[in-house]
Amino acid sequence: MNPRPVLPSSLGVLATLVFLAAANLLAADEPLFRDPSQPLEESRKQIYDGISSILPEAEAAGVRLAIEPLHPMYADTRSAINTIAQANDLAEIIKSPYVGVAVDVYHLWWDPDLEKEIGRTGKNDALLAFHVCDWKSPTTDILYDRGLMGEGCIPLRKIRSWVEATGFNGFIEVEIFSNNYWKQDQSVFLQNIISAYKLYV
Repeated sequence: MNPRPVLPSSLGVLATLVFLAAANLLAADEPLFRDPSQPLEESRKQIYDGISSILPEAEAAGVRLAIEPLHPMYADTRSAINTIAQANDLAEIIKSPYVGVAVDVYHLWWDPDLEKEIGRTGKNDALLAFHVCDWKSPTTDILYDRGLMGEGCIPLRKIRSWVEATGFNGFIEVEIFSNNYWKQDQSVFLQNIISAYKLYV
């Protein structure tokens, strides 16, 4: 199996973001980057090449590329960038003000180096996005069973304090992929998100 070409699809997304006047494009978080039979090192090089390929277009459009590390459970097919340290390494190698890091607590809460690496991201002025939800225990689906904030084991306020200590003042984005919640009345779900955010974030 060969990974799908990254450049045309990413440029299409980039064009959409320009049309919408959006600021960030998340990179390194799609299954197009990972053939499970391919060595992780080769996949990381492919991610580097893909970001480098679209970087001139992103810079010209004023859109920043945020490298989002995904939980190691996704390393087989979704991304070979699985820790914030790897994301920081890659951003430092590319060394562009238009390339930074997205911190998603679902993927990173377990990392013993998280506070240190968030600080490193901040020192590089590279913290571009912050996503919150919760890790339910036990979880029933590695992709579609995220919890409302307060339903799981992620220390949300502690991680938020580390993020804000960097000077980050962007949006705190709630990102809940959940087959269970998507089946419910979405107006009720939205109100539950607001309540959980106020209580636990």
